[in-house]
Amino acid sequence: MKDSPVNSLVSSIIEIDRNSSIAIYIQIANHIEKAIQQGILIPGQKIPGARTLASQIGTHRNTVTAAYEELYTQGWIEIKANKGAFIATVLPQINLEHSTTQHYPSHTGFHFKTSVLLESVYESTSCEFIFTDGTPDIRLTQINDLSRLYSANMKRTSNRRKMNYYSQEGSQYFKQNLCTYLNTSRGLNISIDNMLITRSIEMSLFIISEIIIEPDHYVVVPNPGYFAANMVFHKNTKNILTIPVDEQGMKIDELERLCEKYPIRMVYTIPQNQYPTTSNLSAARRMQLLHLAQEYRFIIIEDNHDYDFHYENNPLLPLSTIDKSGMVIYLGSFGKSLAPGFRTGFIIAPENLIREMKKFLGIIDRQGDVLMEQALGELIEEGAIQRHLKRSIKIYKERRDLMASLLEKELEEWIQFQKPTGGLAFWITFKKSVNLMQLKRQSAHYGLFIPRTLLYQNIHFTAMRIGFGHLNENEMYQNISLLKKALLKLNKEETSTLKMN
Repeated sequence: MKDSPVNSLVSSIIEIDRNSSIAIYIQIANHIEKAIQQGILIPGQKIPGARTLASQIGTHRNTVTAAYEELYTQGWIEIKANKGAFIATVLPQINLEHSTTQHYPSHTGFHFKTSVLLESVYESTSCEFIFTDGTPDIRLTQINDLSRLYSANMKRTSNRRKMNYYSQEGSQYFKQNLCTYLNTSRGLNISIDNMLITRSIEMSLFIISEIIIEPDHYVVVPNPGYFAANMVFHKNTKNILTIPVDEQGMKIDELERLCEKYPIRMVYTIPQNQYPTTSNLSAARRMQLLHLAQEYRFIIIEDNHDYDFHYENNPLLPLSTIDKSGMVIYLGSFGKSLAPGFRTGFIIAPENLIREMKKFLGIIDRQGDVLMEQALGELIEEGAIQRHLKRSIKIYKERRDLMASLLEKELEEWIQFQKPTGGLAFWITFKKSVNLMQLKRQSAHYGLFIPRTLLYQNIHFTAMRIGFGHLNENEMYQNISLLKKALLKLNKEETSTLKMN
């Protein structure tokens, strides 16, 4: 005899796991309860008898009877004499704390596209001592100023409407003050119509890539370069070309040779305190780069994330200050000297491109953080940012000099470096071959964490980028001491291996 649709429906929603620690009658009750909650089984609907359902799902009648008794006790079903079991006409309220439903699924029931390229490269650690890629010391942050201004903006009646969906363009007040700051400190000549506020450099790169890069376009990046930027570009095109970097920045002669072979769409560069090598693009190469951009009509993405941190003479002005053809898009971040949580990104570009970028920003970040922007705007207007930077740069210069002294004194046997003129990190190259992953593991054994994103090793060079900005004097001594200890250990093991051979 053919099963009724109702009988088939109920049996189809029950999956018994005989290896589970949960009793089978509870599993049956859970599946039926879940089907009721999802509307698959509706109030008043008749469900199969215990004997019928037991036969369909391959279990004993008494087991199904126990499941029905459980459901009846909880109020999910009604038992009517001589008629059978029915879904209750009035369902119980769901008690989430004591619900017997299964855990939320750990995997989707459908396929979706995954990306190896965008896999997070960041690591966590329990080590007491840490090297970063060049982050500021949040202990230097003027917390009182930040708290005062943020609190005042929260309480200000005129700002309350801004806590609703306000404007995808962000705080006009902040933009105006940031324009003034950039025009004064970096020689730009912009208005708020040339500016888009983002959450970070990475968001800026993402927006630019989505608008500018097509799958068949060619993009040029420095090698070594900023891994996060490369990940963003790879998302839009597979045609990523690289050019080497030396002590004068990107080798623009190599770029010219690429331009003769490929239709270059975009060149990404960090002319000041290049990541990771800390080199600065020379004045001659800057002019050569601009000349090539005009000749071959490629876009220059100028990333100046570390511009404010300089210790010797004032740095060269941004490329965008001398760009007359509208080929340069200028990126930066503001508030890095304060704390990552108070940092914001910005894009400077011709007005027509900014208008298009606003459309895209409105989709991925409709609101932004207007209150934080208001607070940052007031820090600029009051001169607090400028005073904080002046104090911080003095401290960071002292830390840079101490780090240079320690590296030269303690690690001269293994490394060589040039003292950076700006930024918060050193680029050290090893004189002889060292397995950096082994060094990372050995350092962690001694309590020093070195993220793998700081390690650069190929057939041409072995190098590390190590930050100093986040370290006070004692921490710096400890970090260098532990790094030296790890190098000595590896050197001893290598010597022992050679003797055995």
